[in-house]
Amino acid sequence: MNHGRGLAYAAFATVCIVWGTTYLAIRIGLETIPPLLLTGFRYTAAGLLLFTIALVRRTPIPRDRRTLVNLAVCGFLMVGLGNLAVVWSEQWVPSGLAALLVATAPFWMAIIEMFRRDGERLNTRGVIGTLIGFGGVALLVTPKGSGGAWSTAFLVGALVIQVGSLGWQLGSFQSKYHLKHVPLLASAALQMLFGGVIVTIVGFAIGEWPQFVLTPRTFAALAYLTLVGSVIAYSAYVYALAHMRTTHTSLYAYVNPVVAVFLGWLILHEPLTWLSIAAMVVILAGVALVQSSSWTRAPRVAAAVETEQRAA
Repeated sequence: MNHGRGLAYAAFATVCIVWGTTYLAIRIGLETIPPLLLTGFRYTAAGLLLFTIALVRRTPIPRDRRTLVNLAVCGFLMVGLGNLAVVWSEQWVPSGLAALLVATAPFWMAIIEMFRRDGERLNTRGVIGTLIGFGGVALLVTPKGSGGAWSTAFLVGALVIQVGSLGWQLGSFQSKYHLKHVPLLASAALQMLFGGVIVTIVGFAIGEWPQFVLTPRTFAALAYLTLVGSVIAYSAYVYALAHMRTTHTSLYAYVNPVVAVFLGWLILHEPLTWLSIAAMVVILAGVALVQSSSWTRAPRVAAAVETEQRAA
């Protein structure tokens, strides 16, 4: 194994582990930090750091109004809706179960494409995988599947995560079709920055600041989410994308939920039942079927569009 490939695999391992730990860090951060400010501060700081890295590396930064508006829209959908939904919901949804619910994102991608006039279509395997995956979600939100966390607030949180996953995918499609010309690092930095600022402003507007308290434990969680979960892990993801096949890098989607479930059980003592384990297996099996299925372009569109991986 040459040095470059070794670094690529190390970067990929970092992504697999770190993005699985962020759900735990979010749960800890919520102990004293309100959800909007936790999300807003994290992504504003991470966006500024990535933007600085982009400047140091002399990455081209977009300046035209149309591109900046598209970046702001993507930031709102992916940070202000997608990531905020997870943080807000983890007030009632255990961190491991939240990660499993987030794993349904490929199903929403498939559904959105089916309803787009010029979208891509899943084959039979992909449709079956989507149905199986949502069947796993149904198992997960039952009283036994939730491991004792079941309540009205839990169900609302689970629903909000699904809405957030839909928002993330809408942002992904916006980026896929309107931001292909923007370098990946610059795009991520500005989306995080725009999304983080928007969420922070809303957090102040609805009165979260008086509830904001930093303890050594929650400060460590916020710092970890910002530096490790966003800056280091995303930089590792970009490096892995550049040196590995996308079919290999996309495998992080299977590892992250397992890491999150294990850490939630080990550190936060979140209950883990056989039914929740079965739901995890069913959901990940559905993801595998969807990601391994063939996509076909809808009629009237000839050009292929490059797929984009989700960086959670």
